[in-house]
Parts: sequence; C-alpha cells; structure tokens
Amino acid sequence: MPYLLNLIYLLGLIIVSPWLLWRSLRTGRYREGFGEKLFGRVPRRRGDRTCIWLHAVSVGEVNLLQTILETITREAPDLECVISTTTKTGMELARKKYSQHTVFYCPLDFTWAVKSAIRRIRPDMLLLAELELWPNLIHYARKAGAEVVVVNGRISDRSFKGYRKLGPLLRPVMRKLSAVAAQDETTAERFINLGVPQENVTVTGSVKFDGAQTDRGNPDTVRFAELSGIESEETVFIAGSTQSPEEEAAIEVYRNLHKDFPQLRLIIVPRHPERFDEVADLLARSGMPWIRRSDLTSAQPSTDKPIILVNAVGELRSWWGLAQIAFVGGSWGSRGGQNMLEPSGYGAAVSFGPLTRNFRDIVAMLLAAEAAVVVANQEQMEQFVRQCLRSPEYASNLGEKARNLVLSQQGAVDKTYSIVRESLSD
Repeated sequence: MPYLLNLIYLLGLIIVSPWLLWRSLRTGRYREGFGEKLFGRVPRRRGDRTCIWLHAVSVGEVNLLQTILETITREAPDLECVISTTTKTGMELARKKYSQHTVFYCPLDFTWAVKSAIRRIRPDMLLLAELELWPNLIHYARKAGAEVVVVNGRISDRSFKGYRKLGPLLRPVMRKLSAVAAQDETTAERFINLGVPQENVTVTGSVKFDGAQTDRGNPDTVRFAELSGIESEETVFIAGSTQSPEEEAAIEVYRNLHKDFPQLRLIIVPRHPERFDEVADLLARSGMPWIRRSDLTSAQPSTDKPIILVNAVGELRSWWGLAQIAFVGGSWGSRGGQNMLEPSGYGAAVSFGPLTRNFRDIVAMLLAAEAAVVVANQEQMEQFVRQCLRSPEYASNLGEKARNLVLSQQGAVDKTYSIVRESLSD
C-alpha cells in the first residue's frame, strides 16, 4: 500500500507540475523547503526529551496551535514541541509566532520523505490540526511508536463525501489514529463512520473559540491604533481575509458612505499575500486616499484618514480589535469562508457572505444567537454598514451577542490537552 501511494503521488505530481511551475513563477510559492518536502531533510532533533510534532497546514491552522502550545508549555514544560507546516505563508507566520520552537516544512507523503523526517524528529506524538490524513505519514509515525492525535477535528460535507468513496482504502488509516478531538457531534460521528474506533473519539468543541481574543486593550491592537492614527470617536469597518471581488465591494461601500459618515474608517486585509499588489491597484484607481500598512510608522502615524491596506501576514487577529463593523471574507466565492470568531470575540458587528461551508456549525451558532448578519453582495454589505452607522446601538447589541457566544463556548483547549496527556501516558 505505501509504495502504491508513492506511484499515485508521483503521477499526480507529474500531472500538476506545469501548474505548480507557473504558480511558482507568478507568485513565488513552492520555492522553499524542497529538501524537507521531497526528502524529509528536516532539522535533526537533539536530546531525548519527550517530543510532540505538531502539524498545521497554513495560516489558519498555525494560529489555531497557539492556545494548544501555550497550554502544553505551561502544563508540561519538559516536553519538546516541534512544528511543521505546508505553505509559504504558514511557514512565515510559524517562524514569527513560534521562534522558540523548531519549525520546518512537512514532508510530502512519499515513504522515503516521511521515514527520513520521523528518524530525524523521533516524535512521541504526531498532533494533526483539524484534518491532515496523510496515510504514509500516519503509518510510519505509528510504526515508530508515536501516538497520532487529531485536534480540533473537522470533516466538511464535501470531504466526508470524498472520504466515503475511498472506503476500504481509508479505513486502515483511520484505525491508526490514537485519538480524535472533534469539534462537534456531527464530526465525531463522521470520524467513527470512516473507521476510527468510537472509544478514540471525543467531542471537545472548537479550539477556535479559545483562540479568539476578547480584550481590545491587548498590546498589539493598541499599537495598531496608534500606528494608524485611529481615534476613539471613529467607526472602523474592517474587511478581512478577503478575496476578489470582496475588496472592490468594500471600497465602493466606503466611497458611498464616508461623506455622510465622516467618522468611518476602512481597513482591508486580503487573505493571500500575492494579492496585496492587486488590491493596491484597486485602491490607486479608486482615487481615494490610502496607505499600505508597511508604510505606517510609529514615528509618524497617519493623520489624513486614509484607507489602510494591511499588507502583512499574521496580523489580522489584532487588527480585528479595532473594528466596530466587520466583514469576514472568503465567503462570496468558492473558498468556504474564513474565521469569523476573531471579530466576534472583540464584540464587532460581524457580517459575512452566504458561502461559509468551512465554518458551517459556527455560522449556525452565530445566526441562531442573532449575533451576525449574512450579506450576499455589495448592496447588502452597504445596507449593513449603513445601519450600523445610523444606529450604533444596533451594532453594539449585535457585537455583544457575538462576544457573549464566544465566551460561553470556550474551554476546548483544556479538554484537548487532557486527551494529549492521556495519549502520551498510554
């Protein structure tokens, strides 16, 4: 089976290689970590401390690890944690956030790559964030004596349909999972249906609730307020984790409203760094004053009230603390939505589009609590922002419900750590 997978992976790599080359030349992706990805030449771990290898695919999962890592470090300081990621943006953020830990690119799921990486790391546990079911990685980790644990586990409708089609091929992989910390009952049932022993699955809730900051007075948010010259009487509208055409809509909404509501400020945070220049071109063509976040300096904060384009990775969760009105992007197209808990935790009046399959349960909870609003297009976005500006009480009430929901759901990290601790002691 492992060698059949090698063949399948190689054929797939050959088929997509022209696209990968084009994307690499166009965006700079896929140029780093060839030795780690293709041959498992990850940093060799020294010493014999008990080791947890935590894997996070990209930016969202890297952020997700923060509260888990903090808990492990606090409760078990003798444990050694190493972190892998898959994408360039995930790597940049992981190196920035977790500089005290060894960080590397996860090997591709070829037998030779994962075996080499496991020999070098010698993990006692492989901890997978959300859902990264690479058969060879899981197989050889277990063969080397490591426990394999999925944390904040989730399986979307689309993924579940795909996994069910794999049937007998996937069940041996699922049976190798030592434990699954599932976000909800539906996900737990799906893991069991796919072959994970029922006794190995626990519903913990979503770690994302624990990771949501709720204090607008945190140092980074305060620093960004000073850096951008935003004052307390202003109303900040942030469009974050955006994709096309969401930025263009937010710019037009701001254009239509800022004359009637001069206190309105707009901050745009695109989801992908390779689109920073594209959004900068949109702003340049708009004819309105704007500035890149990289051009803001603490020595001279902006005073002319421009639109701010945040062209930095990993800062959005702190910028959200400035928002009274929020639009969470990736929800008008095929992306499936982005994390709406971050602005919710701060008590912003939160909106997002109708296409949020990746956060289906969280969206259902927010809407059931009347703590968020769905806006399907630019017209509805403008109506929402206008209502928040005309009625600050409406916006405040919406935000208070969102924050209360986040606070009521926190606690998943402690349950997750209990599973990690028990798995290590087995």
